[in-house]
Amino acid sequence: MASRPKHATPRPAPRLYLITPPIADASAFSPQLTAALGIGDIAAVLLRVAEADERTLINCAKALTAPVQAKDAALLLDGHAELVARAGADGAHLTGTAAFTEALDELKPDRIAGAGGLVTRHDAMLAAEQGADYVMFGEPDAAGERPAFAAIKDRVAWWADVFEIPCVGYAASLDEIAPLVAAGADFIALGDFLWRDTHVITATISEAGKYLRLPEPAA
Repeated sequence: MASRPKHATPRPAPRLYLITPPIADASAFSPQLTAALGIGDIAAVLLRVAEADERTLINCAKALTAPVQAKDAALLLDGHAELVARAGADGAHLTGTAAFTEALDELKPDRIAGAGGLVTRHDAMLAAEQGADYVMFGEPDAAGERPAFAAIKDRVAWWADVFEIPCVGYAASLDEIAPLVAAGADFIALGDFLWRDTHVITATISEAGKYLRLPEPAA
């Protein structure tokens, strides 16, 4: 795991990473997802699937993988690393170091292994050393709790300053995007707030894109 070079090439603008709500009916959600993919610069979609039997999970993932990949975005499963290949997905996002470590044999070297739920800096470094393709900071836990936003920005800034592996900053609202971009996030994750009103999904993504502009370099 290498440090960022001191004289790196200009940093590219961050891209969006969408996190779906728990999906039980892929056909009902597909129009919303397709509309979202048609608006912004979407790098990846993290698919959360409602609890179901294995065949239902695979079929749901297959139905949504095609429209995502058609837009040159990656479709990642939330957990379920053992189903990635059968669903035709690009990888999985694992929460916590134990789940991440357990999933590596299923994913590497051909598929994306993302790491979240990283409580400490040590957890993040351990995931990186084990081969994480990205780390995520700021997402809510299973109870819906997340660190103070100042702590999230601090974690993103520390990572961006030291490590080459990309960092995803989780934005719980549009107002959090610009500070995460300024802190150095490579990707901005948009979660539940994006999907609450189906009538404004595309407008929200369009607005989010405006906040992805990099800060002007210091004179």
